[in-house]
Amino acid sequence: MAKSFACKDIGMNCGFSARARNEEELLGKVAEHARKAHNMTSIDAATLAKVKAAIKEA
Repeated sequence: MAKSFACKDIGMNCGFSARARNEEELLGKVAEHARKAHNMTSIDAATLAKVKAAIKEA
């Protein structure tokens, strides 16, 4: 089942949202967005846990 994520769901003031076929593909999209829009060279464990908790069935 497809998965979705939105930055606003983890408290970010950002309009980004993404949808993918599975969690692995979605996390790739989130990581790319984090690098480009939020200047994050890596995602720490606490942020990754927040992201995973905010992933929804799409």
